Formats: sequence, C-alpha cells, structure tokens
Amino acid sequence: MKLTANQLYNKLVIEKKLIGKKGKITFKLMDISLEVETKDTVGNLVQEWIKSWMISENIEFKDPPSTQKFPDFQLDLSDNTKGLLEIKCFDYDASANFDIAAFLAYRRSLLEHPFRLDSDYLIIGYAMDGTDVIIKDVWLKKVWEICGPSGKWALNCNVKQGELTNVRPIKWYNNNRTTFKPFKSALEFVEAFDSNQRQWARTSRDAITSTWKKLVISGYKKSTGKDLI
Repeated sequence: MKLTANQLYNKLVIEKKLIGKKGKITFKLMDISLEVETKDTVGNLVQEWIKSWMISENIEFKDPPSTQKFPDFQLDLSDNTKGLLEIKCFDYDASANFDIAAFLAYRRSLLEHPFRLDSDYLIIGYAMDGTDVIIKDVWLKKVWEICGPSGKWALNCNVKQGELTNVRPIKWYNNNRTTFKPFKSALEFVEAFDSNQRQWARTSRDAITSTWKKLVISGYKKSTGKDLI
C-alpha cells in the first residue's frame, strides 16, 4: 500500500487513535526481565515501532542502510525526491530539544539535495509515568513549521562556545506562550539559515556562503519543478 505522509499520519493518529496510547520498554537477559523507566532509548524504540507498524499494515517504504542517513523512511519508492519522512520524539513534559540536523551537514545536504526542504517530520511527544510510555501528542510538520529564530540568531541552533552545531526546533506547538514564532514558508527558513552562516565567523567568508542561497533556491526549482515560496 502506497501512502503519502499525510495519509500515514491519518491512518496512525486518527484511525488508530495513537494519542493517549501507552507502551512499555522491556529488557530481558537470561531469566531476568525488567521494565525500563529511563527515557534514553524511547526515541529510537518508537522509530523501530513505527517501522514494524508500517510492515504490519503493508505500507510501502524503504529505510537507509545506516540509521545515521537521511531520511529515516522513504514512502515513495518510485521517486527519491519525494516521500521523505523523518521521525522525531521528545519528552512532552520538558521541551522539544531534539536535533533536526547538524548545521554544516545540512548546509551541504541542501546544496546537493534541495528537495529535502519538502521532507515531512512525524513528531511524537511522549511522557513517562513510571514504566509507562504515554503518547501525548503527534504532529506532521515541515521543517520551517517547527523552526524559528532565537534571541541572537535568525535560525535557532544549538551553540557551543560560539560554534553552531545543530539546527534545533522552537516551541511550535504553543504559540501563545512563546516569544519566537515558526517560519511561515520554506523560503523564510532558507533565508534565516543563510543569515546564520553569514553571521557565524566560521562560515561568513567562505565560498559556499557567498552563493549558497541562490544555488539552493535554483536547485530546488530544478529538482521539484516548483518555486521555493
């Protein structure tokens, strides 16, 4: 069965009523079995569960040979520029502090694969109640719908000792209680990304930065047939 990301979301979240469901993490070695309370493994296990669920529902997909490769799943087997799906999880009682991508790697990736801007992000907010993992909410978003500015940067990023490391989301799911709002378009996201690399001393004067935005915008149109708006 071939599904788009929106169809998959509707089947999993609306039809199967994923929100509110509870699960457990169990580890068994020899004759000892325990239910795990730590949050460290939840994200990876939820991704593996989604993979098993898609298999059980006969949903077409492929995943990369390495878990470090983008995307997590490809839903369109006939066109590698479409159906790109990333899975992200976070502790709903804390904040959405997951990494979207390493800043420099994402910069290179958008030059080579500008259609990546059309990727869908299936984001799962969970809570822990003892050993229960509770699905609190689920979103299907584009990258610009979960990203926005920070106090110092046009695009919110994790910064260590003045170095941009990873692109991070803002709190897109509670606009009434946050100062910074998500971007309204893919073009706004690209412009903010470009602003960051021009502000960052490490990339402000290199050759890639001088032409990056123009190449991403033209490359997107060439690879998708659409203008970046």
